[in-house]
Amino acid sequence: MNLKKWSELKANVNNFNFLRFLFALFVVITHSYALSGTPESAEWMWQITAGQLSFSQIGLSGFFVISGYFIFISLQRASSLKTYFKNRILRIFPGLLGVLCVTLLLIPFLHVKGFTIFTQWDYYTYVPRNMMLYGFQSTVKGVFDTNSYHAINGSLWTIQYEFSLYVLIALLFCFRAHQKLISVILAVVMVLLYVVYNFFIERVAGMQLLYLQGYHFLNLGTFFVMGSLLASIQFEKKVSVAILFISVVILFLALYFEIYSTVKHIVFPVVVLSLGFIPLRFFSTFGKYGDLSYGIYIYSFPVQQVLVHLFKPKVYSLMTFSLLISIILGFLSWHCIEKKALELKNKY
Repeated sequence: MNLKKWSELKANVNNFNFLRFLFALFVVITHSYALSGTPESAEWMWQITAGQLSFSQIGLSGFFVISGYFIFISLQRASSLKTYFKNRILRIFPGLLGVLCVTLLLIPFLHVKGFTIFTQWDYYTYVPRNMMLYGFQSTVKGVFDTNSYHAINGSLWTIQYEFSLYVLIALLFCFRAHQKLISVILAVVMVLLYVVYNFFIERVAGMQLLYLQGYHFLNLGTFFVMGSLLASIQFEKKVSVAILFISVVILFLALYFEIYSTVKHIVFPVVVLSLGFIPLRFFSTFGKYGDLSYGIYIYSFPVQQVLVHLFKPKVYSLMTFSLLISIILGFLSWHCIEKKALELKNKY
C-alpha cells in the first residue's frame, strides 16, 4: 500500500473498535484470577514482566489513552459545552443505568440466606449512588458475602475518573481558536503530571478529593492527557510503521530493565495510537459489529461474581465462561441501549 493511499485510509478507517474490545477482554482476564481466589501474581503477564504489568493495567491504560485522544477531538468539534456534555452523558449513563438495573433485579436471588434483602437500605441506594459516580457503592450487605471479593461490580470505580477528566479537559473549550496554545497547555500539564507521578507519587497517592484517589487520578489522568496532547498535534497524520516499531522496542527495553513505570505514560500511548491508526484489513472493519467494549467492561464483573457464587469455578473456567457471556451482554448492551442513546445526539 503506497503512502498516499495509506494517508487517505487513516482518516476514515482505524482499529480502535477492536483495540477497545481487546482491552475490555484484558480486564476480564485479570479479574478472573482475583475473583476465583487465585493470586493475581499467577497471571502470566504479571510473571513475564516481573510484576510490572497485568492484563487489566494494559486494558485500563489503553482505554484512557484512546479516550483522551477522541474526547479531545469531540471537544474541538462540539458547537458548545452543552453539546459536548450532552454527548458525554449519552455515552456513559444509559449503559451504566442498564447494568445497575439488571444487577438490582438479580440481587434478591443472590443474597445469603438469613438476610431479607428488601430491608437493607444499601439495596435501595445501590443504583442512585452509582449513577451519581462520586460515592461509588460496591456492595450490598448479604450479597456475595461468601465470595473472595464482596463487590458487586468492581469495574465501575474507573467511570468517576473518566468523567472527571471529561470535565477538566472541557476547560480548554475557550481556547479552541488557538490550537498551538492548546498544545502548549496540554504539554505543560503532561510534564507536571509526569513529574509528580514519577517523583512525588508517595506524597499524593493517598490523597482524596470527591472520592478520587491521588494515585489513580495521576496514573489514569496522565494517560488521558497524553492521548489528548497527541490529538492536539494531529498524531494520526504522523503515524508510521517506523514510529510504532521504535516505540515497541523502547517499551520492551523498559520492561526488560524494569523501568516501565518511568516511561509508560509517554511510550505506551504512542504504541496504542499507532496500532489504532495503521490500517489492518480485519481489525479496521471490526466496528461493523458495534462498540462492545463498554458493555463488556461494565457487565463482566457481576457476571464473574455470579458464576463464582453459583459454581465456584477455577480460574480458567471462570475466564472462559465469563468472557463468552460478557461478549454477548456487551453486544446486547450496545444494540439495545448504548447505540439507541447515541442516536439522541442530534434530536435534542
